[in-house]
Amino acid sequence: MTIVFIGDIHRMWDKVEQGLAALPTPPEAAVILGDVQCDRPLDACAAPLLRRGIAVHWIYGNHDNDGGPEMWHNLTAPTLNPVTGGQALNGTIATIAGVRVAGLGGTFRPRVWEPPADPRLHSRAEVPDDVRAMCRGWREEHVQGLIHSLSTTSIWPEDYAALAAQQADILVTHEAPSSHPAGSAAIDALARAMGVRLVVHGHHHVNYRAAAEDGLQAMGVAAAWGALEDGTILWEGEAPRHLTASPTGWTR
Repeated sequence: MTIVFIGDIHRMWDKVEQGLAALPTPPEAAVILGDVQCDRPLDACAAPLLRRGIAVHWIYGNHDNDGGPEMWHNLTAPTLNPVTGGQALNGTIATIAGVRVAGLGGTFRPRVWEPPADPRLHSRAEVPDDVRAMCRGWREEHVQGLIHSLSTTSIWPEDYAALAAQQADILVTHEAPSSHPAGSAAIDALARAMGVRLVVHGHHHVNYRAAAEDGLQAMGVAAAWGALEDGTILWEGEAPRHLTASPTGWTR
């Protein structure tokens, strides 16, 4: 055991603690697949992992701003998280237990980019003017709230492009590739551009492994479950949601 991939925790740290306590040997590192919903700094929330010497890496999900800027800062602010603050994977690649792991947090949102359509916006710097043009007459706090939401939990073309120019072994995403019925082929395209062997995603609260016709592998991890790269389940979390038939081009 080297890297455990943990699905959307949604504050269910008790399930992570119970799962880790039952393992004879802890993994070397953990990658959290978004939707942590930190009501405290991540360094405090992730104590079940950190006190066992497990390195914690993470991406954000679409719900990590549900509590507004405070919840977002609890996850992302280095000043609040001296241990995990520098371990964010979004838009970057880290070598974890000898494996090159790339990360892309968030989900596709129509105001920014909804593939297969071209992006409406390409960078976070465009958001304030775009929102103000759309929201004339809104109260300022509502304008600022939407600016913050779009700037944080969206998939941004600038991050996507930065990753597409690099190579990795595993791509972790919150949004699913097209191996999931509600996934996006844009994630497949990114994985292939990067030459990865496996895409691991959260968001849909399902467990599965699938292979595309060209050999690209995909794995979904359900909420608060822990799984290894080969699909081995280390512990169970929330009951998984229903998974429909495998999409065309994928074998599950």
